[in-house]
Amino acid sequence: MPLSFVRVACLVALLSLAACSTTPPRTAPEESPALLLISIDGLRPDYLGKGNTPHLDRLAREGVHAEWMNPSYPVLTFPNHFTLVTGLRPDHHGIVHNSMRDEEAGGFRVADLQAGADARWWQGEPIWNTAEKNGLRTAVWAWPGNMAPIGGLRPTRHVEYSPQVSPAARADEVAGWLTEAAATRPRLAALYFEQVDSSGHGHGPDAPQTRTSVSEVDTAIGRILDALQSTGRRAHTNIVVVSDHGMAEVRPDQYLSLEDMATFEQAEAVSTGQVIGFNPRAGHETIAKQRLLGRHAHYECWPKQALPARWHYGQHPRVPAIVCQMDEGWSA
Repeated sequence: MPLSFVRVACLVALLSLAACSTTPPRTAPEESPALLLISIDGLRPDYLGKGNTPHLDRLAREGVHAEWMNPSYPVLTFPNHFTLVTGLRPDHHGIVHNSMRDEEAGGFRVADLQAGADARWWQGEPIWNTAEKNGLRTAVWAWPGNMAPIGGLRPTRHVEYSPQVSPAARADEVAGWLTEAAATRPRLAALYFEQVDSSGHGHGPDAPQTRTSVSEVDTAIGRILDALQSTGRRAHTNIVVVSDHGMAEVRPDQYLSLEDMATFEQAEAVSTGQVIGFNPRAGHETIAKQRLLGRHAHYECWPKQALPARWHYGQHPRVPAIVCQMDEGWSA
């Protein structure tokens, strides 16, 4: 599903809810509709329909679903999660990688919660800000960017990411929000699950552990559906389930050393993984370009100004001077 479509669909729902707040309601206040946005990090479309995702399969069967999604470049968790809630490509919203550097804000890593709460990193308007500006309460469980006061705003409720909190516990908390009395119930809720992505990175995308994580998250979503059904809120809650990217197998013998690409003295590796960003060091620009630019056995590198046009990437100042894309199945 194109990410812009997800953003438009959510905005249409939200603006419809906002319109209800300024015109005579068609339903009783306790029946005011809500929107729940769920992300399952690393969920491939072929994980569904295998017998261990009954709740996701039911949502797809009873609603609408896409056969695939088209992620923005780079195909990584933080860039694509912020694209999902802003409708902007990473080149425009500033989250250009899971690891990056900014002259003013310093360094950024996905595990650095302090950096994640720094509004200087997050550019553009996330959907929870759109809702809040229209007088709608929002509640967000650990979606990337939810802890930062973007434009001076945060969700009404914002829960910091913690991998120690199980999918079931997250689901129960979000279900509690959505089944509260109308006076406090959020009109937009968002929930993030990283377990499928973590298992895929740790064991492989086709490993039994990853299949177990898929089932665990599906069960958690089932808890939300059951809570909404038992309280009469299911018919008044629109649910959108998305993912940020899929995952390919990387064999142990298909990892490259950054030092084999360019030495530490020649260039600084600002970002790593499947998309690697280098900044040549002063005095070593020529040798760094000679070592990196062009096609290599398992990757290709470009100056940021000459990246493939279809990626719509390379204009933001946080994008390193040289960007290398690994071939599928390879990493560094």
